[in-house]
Amino acid sequence: MLNRLFATDDSTPVALLRLVLGVVFFAHGAQEMLGWFGGFGVSGTVGYMNSTLHIPKPLAFLAICAEFFGSLGLILGFLTRIAALGIATNMLVAIWTVHRSVGFFMNWSGMQKGEGFEYHLLVLAIAGFLMIRGAGAFSIDGAIANASASPPRQPRLATQH
Repeated sequence: MLNRLFATDDSTPVALLRLVLGVVFFAHGAQEMLGWFGGFGVSGTVGYMNSTLHIPKPLAFLAICAEFFGSLGLILGFLTRIAALGIATNMLVAIWTVHRSVGFFMNWSGMQKGEGFEYHLLVLAIAGFLMIRGAGAFSIDGAIANASASPPRQPRLATQH
């Protein structure tokens, strides 16, 4: 069971997709967790999610952790399937609580109130793909899977003369 969590291939395109999603979500997670890039940090983000979106504080904190630590997991290729699941869950909640009322399209022209959910669907597709395929090349998951697939070393027996 645990081996299936880490199983992946050496696909470079999968690794590229994983890295791009990880970098994009690192920026969002760092805004929410650390207050970087103009973000409000943990307390401001939890307060906003709780007061405006009516998300309980513990769940809001878990959402921040999913984006921040999930992004790091994707960048490193560590627990990729779990990281992708956390980010996908965030996107489903974001669509349901905020973006579905705006509609499909992003607010490219500035003519609608808020952003649609097309971006979130793309993230869901990428996260779903990574949950199925795994981390790809250049990943800690791949290293763990390869190490566990290798036959155990047999101790050398000393020969007697």
